[in-house]
Amino acid sequence: MNRCNPIVVFVTTSSGRESKKISDAVLKDRLAACVNRLPGVSSRYWWKGKIETGREELLLIKTTRAKLPRLIRRVKALHSYEVPEVVALPIVGGNPGYLSWIEGSLRK
Repeated sequence: MNRCNPIVVFVTTSSGRESKKISDAVLKDRLAACVNRLPGVSSRYWWKGKIETGREELLLIKTTRAKLPRLIRRVKALHSYEVPEVVALPIVGGNPGYLSWIEGSLRK
């Protein structure tokens, strides 16, 4: 495992406009090294006792575990959802150069 503890964070948004706003902010604040925007996600989920369906955009945010608390706060401040999805998964391996690039990109 790379020493910087790289993670991928999943965030769903209500629109491309919201995704752009969030991705621009987390990149500018150096809370993310890279954000992939995946439009056209069809989501089914429980909300307030009912199964709902929605069209969303999914953000895949590459960052480090150390940046996660600030990233969560930033996403929540910008997000339109009452309870936005912010789910982090560890990166357990990968191209060492890419994993080092994530860490280096988050330095000011």
